[in-house]
Amino acid sequence: MLIRRAVLDRILVGEIDVAYRRWSRPTVRAGGTLRTSVGMLAIDSVEKVPLASITPGDARRAGHESRAALVRELRRRPDGDVYRIGLRYAGEDPRVALRRSAELDRVELERLISRLDRHDRSSRRGPWTRQFLDLIADNPGVRAADLAELVGLEKLTFKREVRKLKELGLTISRSPGYEISPRGRTLLDHLGS
Repeated sequence: MLIRRAVLDRILVGEIDVAYRRWSRPTVRAGGTLRTSVGMLAIDSVEKVPLASITPGDARRAGHESRAALVRELRRRPDGDVYRIGLRYAGEDPRVALRRSAELDRVELERLISRLDRHDRSSRRGPWTRQFLDLIADNPGVRAADLAELVGLEKLTFKREVRKLKELGLTISRSPGYEISPRGRTLLDHLGS
């Protein structure tokens, strides 16, 4: 579920607590979370609603100036049902705190190395995790397309793999490119010793 930054900023301060989408099937579920550029959103409810049931107040709660503006947006996608999604800001992305945690004990270092080894074993291309970490460490701020070319991959494939490193708190996405997080630097220093 994509949400524009201006809308995210209003969710962050509590001005918006509902969204409407037209979907053939929902892409989020009640009780789940959604990672965004402002942090985590809690998805409190997802329910199919008739378009005619949406009121002007509902439209304002979703950040639209009028019911007509919301209906116009929903009609851009001709197929699917209309869903009302109750949402709220749920806090900072946990990866932000994770990547800042640079003091790693032996157990945590072994756990991270084990996770990297698991990613390497499951790859059809063979080991890649340490190569990517070194590549990012040596090329901070370089565009993903350029880094992908250096390792002979399509950009989207490269980005998908880097997301696995980001989930472990080892990299930070920048515009453009990436950099190694403090946590990732500690791991690289350990691997190099």
